[in-house]
Amino acid sequence: MNVDYEVIRNKAIDLLEQRGVKLIDIAKITLEIQKQYYDNLTIDECLDHVNNVLNKREVLNAVLTGVTIDVLAEQGHIEEPLKSLLMNDYSLYGIDEVLAYSIVNVYGSIGLTNFGYIDKLKVGIIGEVDKLGKTPNRCNTFLDDIVGAIAAAAASRIAHTR
Repeated sequence: MNVDYEVIRNKAIDLLEQRGVKLIDIAKITLEIQKQYYDNLTIDECLDHVNNVLNKREVLNAVLTGVTIDVLAEQGHIEEPLKSLLMNDYSLYGIDEVLAYSIVNVYGSIGLTNFGYIDKLKVGIIGEVDKLGKTPNRCNTFLDDIVGAIAAAAASRIAHTR
């Protein structure tokens, strides 16, 4: 099977945007957690790193998988009891974080540390996505972790390249 990853990349970005997350939102998170370490860090540089993270196949696969599961749960295409776990973002479910680890692990242990920090504080758009996911008939169980993981990976990429 021949896979065109440019098509997949565009689809992954479209899915994020359909769920209310723009790449600039992710870049803002990256800037927020890295600006204390680099005085001259800009939003444009952060956006460049976010885009580079989204050039990785593992990242694109995680975005497609996680966002699709959220959408399927909303549409009622997931059976119980999994549907209730997803729709309520059950705290002990944990598979959403495991999928996010596949993104942050691309950039080593610093990615995992960044992700834990972002996930705990619900920085930037992640807080909005998390809150929206708690409204009736909306599931963002995977989305908030995916967004956090992309931002954490971009922050890790900055640390590796500077």
